[in-house]
Amino acid sequence: MKKIIILSLFLFIGLQINAQNKKWTLQECISYAIENNISVRQSELDVESSDISKRDALGNYLPTLNASAGNSWNTGLTQDISTGVLRNVTSRSSSYSISAGITVFRGLRNHREMQRAKMLQLSSQYNLSLIKDDIALFVANGYLQVLLNKANLEVALTQNEVTLDQIKRTQSLVDAGVLPKGDLLEINAVDASEKQVIVISQSNVTISLISLAQLLLIKDYENFDLADEEFSIIFSEITNKNVDEVIISAKENRFEVKIAEQNMSVALKDLEISKSIYWPTVNAFFNYNTRETDIPRLTQITDPDNPIITTQIGVVESTGEAVVADFPNTSIVQEPSLPFGDQLSLNDGISYGFQLSVPIFNGFSTRNSVKRNIINLKRTEFQLEQAKLDLESNVYQAYVDAEGSQKAYDAALVALESQELAYQYAKDRYDVGLTNAFDFSQSKLRYDQALIEVNRSKYDYIFKLKVLELFFGIPATELKF
Repeated sequence: MKKIIILSLFLFIGLQINAQNKKWTLQECISYAIENNISVRQSELDVESSDISKRDALGNYLPTLNASAGNSWNTGLTQDISTGVLRNVTSRSSSYSISAGITVFRGLRNHREMQRAKMLQLSSQYNLSLIKDDIALFVANGYLQVLLNKANLEVALTQNEVTLDQIKRTQSLVDAGVLPKGDLLEINAVDASEKQVIVISQSNVTISLISLAQLLLIKDYENFDLADEEFSIIFSEITNKNVDEVIISAKENRFEVKIAEQNMSVALKDLEISKSIYWPTVNAFFNYNTRETDIPRLTQITDPDNPIITTQIGVVESTGEAVVADFPNTSIVQEPSLPFGDQLSLNDGISYGFQLSVPIFNGFSTRNSVKRNIINLKRTEFQLEQAKLDLESNVYQAYVDAEGSQKAYDAALVALESQELAYQYAKDRYDVGLTNAFDFSQSKLRYDQALIEVNRSKYDYIFKLKVLELFFGIPATELKF
């Protein structure tokens, strides 16, 4: 038993260490953000809400069915619910009913409301997809920023190692009297400056990691880190497209335009629904009801011993002769109420029919509703046009940015090659004492800056190229880095 506990403890500790040492890839970050981001969750709730609205519209086609039951006690003058006679008694009574109804004609509102619900459902799905694309792009940008800061930190560390080697070499040459002490002081100053850059670069890495973790809603900042992935410039077919092709594809595939189109369709359907209120409404109904009570029955009975009695009912005016008639010899007696089931069967009733409602005048509310929906339709038409113009402008901007960043990256590579040759030449001259430490440090500084600029322009080009691919219609989850 003790061995099992120890083994389980080691296994648990191993899992914890593995979780803390997890390195996140870009695809893992994007998937995690899409799954956990608050904006995505809210948009998913909007999709669920639109699904419910669609079921509401479907329910308008279905009949309604309701049942009711009531039980009451009365003391004093009470109407017998089975006979209608007022009686001064203490009683209990109950009633039961079932009613059904269905809309036969409603000015086509049911059909149009179903169409509207489907449009809203599609719009909410488009909005969810748009948010997911935006989140993926934000995460990719944050991820690439971390990699850029790490690359710059690596440059700073590598170049500082070169400087430390130069300090050792310069110290030896100064001790041997080959170089003046001022060269050693210059190199030491370069080392101090580089160490300051290292500290700033480390801080930039930490800050960018925290920013990315916050975007992913990860609270364990200290143990959050990225996998060592190498991102290179991947050839993309988008670079062979002209801007007009990208714009056409964006208008066909981007969700901004699709959402605006759905909003206009919904506004048009709202206008049709408001106009349908001018039409009459026809409803069909069916009701079944019954009742029972515990009030004793009042019943007339005939005397079996003397069933007929003769009673004078008048006098013949001319002769004075009495006029008599025979009547049943009855009396009213009180009997217990009928059994529950018998009363329900005897006291039930059915009603059914149609109800026609014709709108004649309602204080201009219908007419004003139609006018408001006309205005709203025009507004959504403008919004659709603006969405297309904004998308076109954004595509142009992304296209120019991608071209510009490519040129900047190519120029940075050329500059790096030149600065590397100049640095190597200055280093060789410094090693043989043909140049001083200041000139060498300046050449090294320009080389370091060229390395940093290559890193910056590289990741900037990668990101802007992916933005352009996204406009072209490539889903964010399928972007290749």
